[in-house]
This record gives sequence, C-alpha cells and structure tokens, in this order.
Amino acid sequence: MRRKILAGTAAASAAVASIQSYWAVRRLQQTRTPTASFHRPVPVAEGPQRVALVLNPSKLQAASARALVEQACSDAGWEPPLVLETTIEDPGTGQAERALAAGADVVIAAGGDGTVRAVAQALAHKPAALGLLPLGTGNLLVRNLGLPYHDVAGCLRSALHGDERRIDMARITLRNDRTHVISDYPFLVMGGVGFDASVVADAKQDLKEKFGWLAYSEAGVRHLPGRRRRISISLDGQPPQSRKVRSLLVANCGKLPAGVDFVPDAVIDDGYLDVVVLSPRSLLGWTWMAAKILLRHRGGIPVISYYRAREVTVWSADPIATQLDGDPSGAITSLTARVDPDALMVRVPVSAPGPSGSTAVLPLSDLQGRWRRFLRRS
Repeated sequence: MRRKILAGTAAASAAVASIQSYWAVRRLQQTRTPTASFHRPVPVAEGPQRVALVLNPSKLQAASARALVEQACSDAGWEPPLVLETTIEDPGTGQAERALAAGADVVIAAGGDGTVRAVAQALAHKPAALGLLPLGTGNLLVRNLGLPYHDVAGCLRSALHGDERRIDMARITLRNDRTHVISDYPFLVMGGVGFDASVVADAKQDLKEKFGWLAYSEAGVRHLPGRRRRISISLDGQPPQSRKVRSLLVANCGKLPAGVDFVPDAVIDDGYLDVVVLSPRSLLGWTWMAAKILLRHRGGIPVISYYRAREVTVWSADPIATQLDGDPSGAITSLTARVDPDALMVRVPVSAPGPSGSTAVLPLSDLQGRWRRFLRRS
C-alpha cells in the first residue's frame, strides 16, 4: 500500500512538472546559448562548396528539408547537393563515407540524434564539416551547439554559411557477458546506464510523434519507483569503487530539452568526459536532485555526484540497460567510454559579422520564408 501511495504521488508530481515545463517552454523564447568551449569558431573559406545531404527519409519533414537544401545551394550558385538517404541497415555512416569520397566540404545530417551520430562516425578526424538539420525528437547536439533547434532554415544557414569549430567525441565499448556481444559506438552528447536508459527504451513512439521530448515524462513516471542497482566504477584506470545507483551518465556536453543544463560544468572540447552518478532512494531524493538541476544550485548533495575523466569503465553483475544520445543501445554487463579529443569539425552560427559585400549567403529571412512555404505544400 505504501509503495502504491509513493508511486501515485510521484506520478502526480511528474505530471504537474511536465505540464509546467511544457507551458514554460511555449511561453519563453528559445535559448540558444552554446555549451562552453575552449576553441573559438573560425569563418568558413569563401567560395563555392560541395554539399552533401544525408537524409533520414522516415522523418515527417524530410521532403521539405531536402527541397530547402537544394534551393539554398541553387540560390548560392553552387552545384546541387549530393543527396543520400539513410536505410534501416545503414543509418548514415556509409552515406557519409560516400559523401567524403565525392569530395564534400560539408556533410549535412538531416534526421534525429541517431542520424547525427552515424554521420559523425564517418567524419571523425576528417576535413569535411558536419552540418545539422534537426528533424528528430531530442536534437541534443543541435541544442548544445547553440543552433535554433525549432528552426530548420536557421540551422541550414549555419550549415552552409556558418563558422567552424572542433569538438570532442566519445567512444564507447558495450559488453554483455550473457550474450557474448561486444559493440563499439561513438556518441556526441551523453550515454547512460540504468533509469534514463529504461525511460528512453520505454517511451511510446506515438507520444514522441505528438509531443516530442515530453513523451519521455510518461515513461519516467512508470520507472520512477524502481530500485537502485549496484555497479562498480573505475575512472582513468583507478581502483573500482562500488556504488548503488539509479543511473550513471557519461557526458561530452550537458544541455537537455526544456533548457535543462544537466551538467553545467561540461565543456564540449576540453578533452574530458563528465561522469554523473544519480543515487536517489525515494521521492524526496528525486525532488532534491531535480531542484538542484533546475535551480542550478552549485552546492553538493548526497544523491548526485560529478566526476571528470578521460576514460570510465562500469561493471554490473546483472545486465543493465544503456542509451546513447537518447537512443536505446541494449543491455550490458560492462562498458568502457573514452574521450576522442577534437575529433569532429562542426558548423555553428556565425559568431561575428561576415565580410561586407558577400553575395553567396542567402538571407536568413528568405530561408525561413521558403521553409514555411515548403511545409505548407508538404
């Protein structure tokens, strides 16, 4: 009975918080402050560019996004973009490799976080830059780079005419001793073990399509009453420490939807990963933790701990769920995540006025007008 009361209270609290967050986001203007960085963006060299578009055709706005990119390249006087559609078998890595072989200067990933991650895998340590068109639910890297995540036309302007900067990536090896499966993946924003991964895996697709990232709140309510799991953690090869946790997160950067800066000290190009250990045991612990994050309280609390490392290894006696950049990545008994410094060149909004007299850049207002027209037709 007590557990049912706690679960009901938690559900009501989460529902109220979700509604408040939803209306707050609707009322406020978008915040586009990028994650902290050490490297300053540099202008893109003037002249025509070879543009490649890696497009996830399953997204609702895919056809409109393709038409917008083709029109923008035509208006700039450049060659038509090389358009490569993703498939279930290849979510973007092979297409990005084909774009590199064709001599692309910028490879635009148009899709969700999974498409971005797959394209980034091919572009790591390559001269071509990554451009971003957010067509997914979370659009996590877009948020962390300070791009206008609800404005595809604005993101396209940055992809074609913005500045360039290098950022870190993370590499992770996932192991499951029960199934004898070992997998290697990159990720750009955040990987997680435990509660957050279960929420990501159980979020309902129809709710995601209707309400975007708010769909994860419903899954979160269902998983809130769960128990902590015992895991072992080693940072940079140090002796493992045993902890009881609800979730462990490994972050390259820390901004999440609704303006939540989950890891406020994260720097996207510092050569380190930020490790966050969450260990609440009750509704009070969750409330305490949420208040710290939402209010950006700098003091420490017992239910959340922060660490920094170049490499982190985690072990679990029983298989435990994982997620990478908001996509489920299976159950594991151990993982190792390591930073890959300055691995990726990305296009970001212009940080200073461009040279006078430039004629290649299509005005942002024109791009936005075209985007609205394309949406009305589709």
